[in-house]
Amino acid sequence: MKLISYRHKDGGSTRAGLLEGDAVRPFVGSDRDPVLAFIESGDTQPALEAQTLALSEVKLLAPIQRPPRIFGVGLNYREHAAESKMVVQSVPTVFMKLSSSVIGPEEDVILAPEALQPDFEVELGVVIGRPGYRIAAGDWEDHVFGYTIVNDVSARAVQLATTQWTLGKSFPTFTPMGPCIVTRDEVPDPHALDIKLTLDGEVMQSANTRDLIFRVPELIAYISSIVPLEAGDVISTGTPPGVGLGRTPQRWLKPGEQMLLEVERIGTLRNRTR
Repeated sequence: MKLISYRHKDGGSTRAGLLEGDAVRPFVGSDRDPVLAFIESGDTQPALEAQTLALSEVKLLAPIQRPPRIFGVGLNYREHAAESKMVVQSVPTVFMKLSSSVIGPEEDVILAPEALQPDFEVELGVVIGRPGYRIAAGDWEDHVFGYTIVNDVSARAVQLATTQWTLGKSFPTFTPMGPCIVTRDEVPDPHALDIKLTLDGEVMQSANTRDLIFRVPELIAYISSIVPLEAGDVISTGTPPGVGLGRTPQRWLKPGEQMLLEVERIGTLRNRTR
């Protein structure tokens, strides 16, 4: 299944639905964060309305409006660590992105004056379904609901001014997410997905998730060994090489640029800067 959150283009409340090609099958009822409510329910199949909407009739939102937590993972592709001139650690480098920074497809990423050296990062996002604490790596699939695309937009001057990365990663609009959550059964192996980011049509990042240093089972086991994972938590698994920070000369985002992120089996996430 591909789960989306949306509003009708003529307004109304946030709704949830299944994306089936160019059609949307709405969930019965509504909630302030309907996809999150469904994940938290533990149900495997949503109740659906009889009507079907055309995708052109709706505005897609971030599939989860306010994830309980967003765990970012830094330096998780070896070449990205090298271009960032940072050493890969013996355990995952984990930081937080505040859920107030989440936006959906086609929403603008706002380059605030304080967000100096803004950068782009395409990442595979893992959405937790079943909560757990001290999860064994071998049990990881039992706790994954599905996958989405995350753009870990980063103000590098703020991020790297200290050893604490959260604020530089959490400006309003700095976590585009979507366009949907694809359930785990539709992604047989999250470590075999092509991943790419283009900026105004120019390919900036292109890799495959097979190059992840710490894979999804290790990330789930490590994070949950310290804090219990909750339904709806998102683990953003890290970005491949090609970010603006690692280029010569360095390449920062400018207003009016289009970022197009693609992850195999999930779709595309498009946002502009302003």
